Amino acid sequence: MYKPTIGLEIHAELKTNSKMFCSCKNDPDEKRPNYNICPICTAQPGTLPVANEEAIKAVIKTGLALNCVVSRNSKFDRKNYFYPDLPKGYQISQYDMPLCGKGFLEIEGKKIGITRIHLEEDTGRLAHPEGADYSLIDYNRAGLPLMELVTEPDITSGKEARLFAEELQMILRYLGVSSADMEKGQMRVEVNISISKGKTLGTKVEIKNLNSFKVVEKAVDFEIKRQEEVLESGEKVVQETRGWHDKKEITFSQREKEEAHDYRYFPEPDLPPLHFEEEFIEKIKGTIPELPEQKRLRLEKEYSLDKNATEIFVVNKDLSEYFEKVVSEFDEWLKTEKIEGGEKLYKLVANYLISDAQGLLAGKEFIETEFKITPENFAEFIKMIYKGEIGSKVAKMVLLDMFNTGSDPSHVVQENNLGQMTDDSELERIVKEIIEKNPKPAGDYRAGKQNALQFLAGQVMKETRGTAKPDKVQDLLKKFI
Repeated sequence: MYKPTIGLEIHAELKTNSKMFCSCKNDPDEKRPNYNICPICTAQPGTLPVANEEAIKAVIKTGLALNCVVSRNSKFDRKNYFYPDLPKGYQISQYDMPLCGKGFLEIEGKKIGITRIHLEEDTGRLAHPEGADYSLIDYNRAGLPLMELVTEPDITSGKEARLFAEELQMILRYLGVSSADMEKGQMRVEVNISISKGKTLGTKVEIKNLNSFKVVEKAVDFEIKRQEEVLESGEKVVQETRGWHDKKEITFSQREKEEAHDYRYFPEPDLPPLHFEEEFIEKIKGTIPELPEQKRLRLEKEYSLDKNATEIFVVNKDLSEYFEKVVSEFDEWLKTEKIEGGEKLYKLVANYLISDAQGLLAGKEFIETEFKITPENFAEFIKMIYKGEIGSKVAKMVLLDMFNTGSDPSHVVQENNLGQMTDDSELERIVKEIIEKNPKPAGDYRAGKQNALQFLAGQVMKETRGTAKPDKVQDLLKKFI
C-alpha cells in the first residue's frame, strides 16, 4: 500500500489599492490591456521600486490568523528567470527570510502545518489567439501584490487538499486581504505530491495552476493513481512539472522541475531590509475579525443550529450577518412574551433563509444591499409563523410578495386577505362541500386508508388558500366523514 505525501503552494492576489512596487491601480477586472501600467511595473531603465506597506500588513495579518510566527526581520530577493510576461526578466520575491514562518490550519481535527507565507509580485498575462502564430502580453497584472503560502507535506488525499484550500479561501475573505476568486485567477493552487511504501519519500511531482477546488481534489487523486501504476510497472516516477487537462481529467507532463539554485536568488538591491516592532505586529493582530472556525463554534452554541445550517452561514458571510440581524430583532419580544431560549425561532429563521429565500434567489449570491426584505420585516414574518397567524402554505406566498416588493408581512397578509381563518362555521361548510365532491376518497378513509384523509385535507387547504388551521381541518374531516 502506497502512502501519499502532499504539500500545497497557494498564491493569492492581495486586495490593495495599488500594485506591489508602484502606484498603478490594482484592478483585476480591468478589461483594457496594458492600461494600469507605468515605467516601474514595466521595468524601464532607471526606475526604482517602493514596497507597498498595505500588502506587507495583509501578509502579516494572514500569518497571525494562521498561527504563524511573524519574522521581526525580513527582506526581498531577486528570483531570476526569463518568461515573456515577466517584464524585469526577474521577479521580486522572498527566499530565506519570509514575512511569516511556522504555523498551521486545522482541517476536520487535523493540523496541517504551514511552512511559510511570503510576498512577491505577480506576472502579466499571456494571450494566445487561436490560429495565430504570435502571442500577446497584457501587463495590467504584472506587479500586483501576490502572497504565496507553502504547507508542510502533511496532506494525504485529494479531499484533504480541497478542504484546506476551501478553508484558506474563506479565511482570506473574512480577513478582507483577498477576494481569492479562483475563476478569476486571484487564487491559484499548486500541488507537490509523491508516494512511497516506506519511510523514504518518493520522487516529487508538481501539478501547476489548478483553478478550482474540484480540480484540486481530482488532480491529486489522479496523480496518486498514476504514480502507483508507474511504480507497479517497474518504472520510476520522473521529477517534473505537470498540468491538468480539464476535458480528459488527467495530468500531463509540461517540463522538468527547476530547483531553487536554478533561480540564482540574491537580496534585492533596490529595496531596504524590513524590521517590525512588536507594537506594529500587535496593532495588526487587533484588526483580525472572527474567523470561520470561531464562527462555526459560536453559531452552534448560541443558536443551536445543526452543522449543515452552520456551514452554509459560515461560507455565506453576508447571509450569516443578515441572519444575526434578524434574530437580534427577537431579543425584546422574547423577554416581553417570557419565551425561554428562542431556539425554535432561530431554527425557523435559518430554515426560511436557507431553503425558501435562497430558492427565490435562484442560485444568485445573497447580497444584503440587494435583498429587498429588511431584517425587521423578516423577523416579523417569522413571528407570524411562530404564533400560528399564518400557515406554511401562506408563508411561502407572503415571502414571495415580500421578496418582490419589500413590503412588511402584516401588510401583505391584510392586503391579500391571507390571515388565519377564524370563522368556524365557514370552515365547516367548506369541509362538508369537499367531502360531498370527493365521495371515493371519503369512502377510502372509512375503509381505513389514512392517505385519503391527507388528500381531502389538501383540497380544503386549497379551497381556503392555506388560511385554515391544518389540525382543525383534520378534526372536522374526521368528524363529518
